[in-house]
Amino acid sequence: MAEAKSKKIIICADDFGMNSSIDAAVLHLARLGRLNATSCLVEGRAFAADAAALKSSGLQMGLHLNFTESLGQPGWYRPVSQLIVRAWLRRLDTSLLRGQIVRQLDRFEQILGQGPDFVDGHQHVHQFPQIRETLLAELERRYAQRRPWLRSTRMRLGSGMPVALQAKAKVIELLGARCFARLAGGYGFSLNDGFLGAYDFQGGEDAYRDLLLRWLGHARAGDVLMCHPALHPESNDGLGVQRVAEYRVLASDQAGAWMVERNLTLV
Repeated sequence: MAEAKSKKIIICADDFGMNSSIDAAVLHLARLGRLNATSCLVEGRAFAADAAALKSSGLQMGLHLNFTESLGQPGWYRPVSQLIVRAWLRRLDTSLLRGQIVRQLDRFEQILGQGPDFVDGHQHVHQFPQIRETLLAELERRYAQRRPWLRSTRMRLGSGMPVALQAKAKVIELLGARCFARLAGGYGFSLNDGFLGAYDFQGGEDAYRDLLLRWLGHARAGDVLMCHPALHPESNDGLGVQRVAEYRVLASDQAGAWMVERNLTLV
């Protein structure tokens, strides 16, 4: 019997730089071979302190474009629900958008000494109307000779997922995946094929273990699976407890075995 062909995917931990607990989890999972990418909140309080360790980790390093969480830094931030409404009504100030995009890219380059390997968005804001056009123009201006790849939120369909979680993933996709891919392709940017990892951040280790098993089973070559691990919960992080659950599942020998069984390798 012919050996099954390996499927190369990306497992990306979001929110690097938000706090040291997240960063420590990301770096440990990288050493275990469970991740091959992380997207950075460059305004996070731990980003600069942990940048050297990140650069030596071997991970792909991306910008996690942020318009929804101030993290104690100056800038223009709004709750995601408000941002969605204003973006779809085309009532965002594009000069403000560009200024914030430029600041975050500048900081990424200053701290890490390079442009991002990829770009995505905190709460998927990178695909919203007005933001996407402004972002793509700035990325093209800076990186036309070495374009980062971009995150598509086009849901990877698979059987057995809870209906509510399929609905959430579909809503994320409907918030701009198709138009973002069309615009990005027009510039020549590449995107991942499918997107996995969206859920309600509830249920502890048992729920996440079941979901991860299903996502890995559904994954196809060229897909991105996002995750949000942390070593311990932070008091000001509403996802803190579930982040720890994700970390423990991803760090387990079982998770590594699942990847081998499904012929998944990290790009």
